[in-house]
Amino acid sequence: MTDIPPSLAAATEQAMQATQAAIAAGQTRLQVEMVIPELKQQPIARQFLTVFQSIGLRVKVYFPDAGAAALAKRDWNNPDFDIRGINERVGQVTADDEAILIVSPSSVEVADVEKACQAALDRPVVLLNPQLENVATIGIGYAGRQLRDRFLSTLETSYYFRPLENAAVLRCYPQPWQIWREVEADRYELVTTLDQRPNSEQLDRILYGEDKADAATERSTSRQRGLLGELQQFLRALSQ
Repeated sequence: MTDIPPSLAAATEQAMQATQAAIAAGQTRLQVEMVIPELKQQPIARQFLTVFQSIGLRVKVYFPDAGAAALAKRDWNNPDFDIRGINERVGQVTADDEAILIVSPSSVEVADVEKACQAALDRPVVLLNPQLENVATIGIGYAGRQLRDRFLSTLETSYYFRPLENAAVLRCYPQPWQIWREVEADRYELVTTLDQRPNSEQLDRILYGEDKADAATERSTSRQRGLLGELQQFLRALSQ
């Protein structure tokens, strides 16, 4: 089983390896989720380019809007591949695009993301840290939620890492979903594995048991200890 990553760099490396394995296995609609507060998307996206470069695929990169795309193009020194906002008409998927990387799309962009996936046909599309499940997004009505839920059901999670209070959820393709518990500072034990992504109630019952599940849902997740706490501090330092 894959271990809990000790740093952002380790988590990113795990995510890239898992995504490359999923593409090699024929998966073409993938999402990568590192549910870590204060995570900066652009540096992670730049590292993720090596997933495609290592297997010889020419990639097109989409950001949520033209402004974010222009900023990435500037910071990446105007690379020789295309960087666009997901809703730019002039930047639609073409036959020359061998793979697509979509960086941090929200529920607002779900229709444009689905169109890009449809246009890509059987070419790999990777959603990096999508925010598509944000039900509080303004302007997303019932029809929008149906579209989002239907689209989400078409995606395979190649990597998922979510630190919790004294615990973590991890999935590295092709391995199952893993629930870890911190037993002491800097040491974790694998509690169980699951075939599907656990919801909040399942997590509470797995980690805290039937009697404590209700109380567990009220526990604060604002504090992280041990290894995961160090990861949070590292990310805060990056944002300064």
